Amino acid sequence: MRAVIQRVTKASVTIDHKIKGQIASGVLIFLGIVSEDSLDDVKWLSKKISNLRIFSDSNGLMNLSLIDQNFEALVISQFTLHAQTKKGNRPSYIKAARPEVATPLYKQFINQLKQDLGKDVPSGVFGADMKVELLNDGPVTIIIDTKNRE
Repeated sequence: MRAVIQRVTKASVTIDHKIKGQIASGVLIFLGIVSEDSLDDVKWLSKKISNLRIFSDSNGLMNLSLIDQNFEALVISQFTLHAQTKKGNRPSYIKAARPEVATPLYKQFINQLKQDLGKDVPSGVFGADMKVELLNDGPVTIIIDTKNRE
């Protein structure tokens, strides 16, 4: 599971000209899933993101988490995070999980994050054509891959 986490002051996702989900301050999470991902990856990544200290404290230091700030998260599925670009100019998405594997894990991640944050977690729709708007805060962008737990 690979996540690109962007600290935002606001973010939204629109599908078919209708806002599907939106948040104020918090994080926008782009989530890519591979076939080898499991419930263990879901739990680990949700806990990591919930507790990631990327928000400023009163001294201006990034020392506070989503939980500490009671901020929100918006989750967007993005299979292109697993693009392979080594050969040629057309990315290959062969590593990205097929929908029958990825969709349940995507939903489990949203539910786990909802549980870890103790609040609703808006999201896009797996496989939909989505328009995502965000206002980066910082900017702060973090990439986490559950296969590379450093």
